[in-house]
Amino acid sequence: MPKLRVSAFEGRALFDIASYARRGPGRRDRLSPEEVALIGHTVRRAPEVMVKVLSKDSNSLRSVARHLNYIGRSGELGLETDDGSRLQARDAGQRLVEEWDLDLDQDRRDSKLTGTSGRTPKLVHKIMLSMPPGTPAKGVLNAARNFAREEFALKHRYVLVLHTDEPHPHVHLVVKAVSEQGQRLNIRKATLREWRQEFAQHLREEGIAANATERAVRGESRTHKKDGIYRPALTGNSTHMRLRAQALAAESLCGNPPLESGKPRIAKTRRLVEDGWRAASAILEAQGERELAVQVLRFVDQMPPAQTEKELLRAQAMSRVHKAPPIERLPGH
Repeated sequence: MPKLRVSAFEGRALFDIASYARRGPGRRDRLSPEEVALIGHTVRRAPEVMVKVLSKDSNSLRSVARHLNYIGRSGELGLETDDGSRLQARDAGQRLVEEWDLDLDQDRRDSKLTGTSGRTPKLVHKIMLSMPPGTPAKGVLNAARNFAREEFALKHRYVLVLHTDEPHPHVHLVVKAVSEQGQRLNIRKATLREWRQEFAQHLREEGIAANATERAVRGESRTHKKDGIYRPALTGNSTHMRLRAQALAAESLCGNPPLESGKPRIAKTRRLVEDGWRAASAILEAQGERELAVQVLRFVDQMPPAQTEKELLRAQAMSRVHKAPPIERLPGH
């Protein structure tokens, strides 16, 4: 069972929900001020940050230049570089490819790949940092700028740019995969967790309520979608998700859908999460945080049902079916 954490602080788990669901030796009976603060962010439903790595077309000079030109809107937007300058030109992508010596990185990479098989290592990492609609765009940009500076300055070359053409303000960050010291940046799941936590902290320093928790801790289903599906889904324009929901609704109308294999695991995780939150509430009560202890219990009571992604889509589709206006029939029919 993976650890279900609220967040992390200086490399350690701040609040491991699963551990509080189990009694045993060495179990702590007090929460630190940092843990209390982060529990407060979570149960008060502070907006969750999103840090996503866009995996497509990051391993060739042409695709990298094309992406850099795209995020700069072909010269309409200025790309902010790691030295604080702005690059605003239609050929910004080509200029950065040359300035970063990506052709040398590609040559070194390709020479090492001779006679081998497997994935071609990336020349850059394409990262998107996003917040929900209504978040101040300037604050998102400042937080992203500070995050990039602390994480990559003097190590990896990077550029960033703010986009506000969609309801959710977001920053595109492109990072050179090989550092100036020749070290390759490898992004793992743990890396993304740490980056979400750091980005949320920088947002809070800008006066923006932000949080970075795992979905299971919040009682939400965890889903993984490719960027071509995820981006349209944000605005409700995903053809893939619409067709899938329609198919699931038809399946429900034809009879009882089969039990999914992942359902028992989701149910078990939910039980651990709820037990952990209730144990945390008891600790908060004991150390005088009575109001927050009550909010934790209310947070648990208001969690949505533990559902698989199919169950969630099926319920949403059936809800739309039932809300649809009745079909008017002509007289005599």
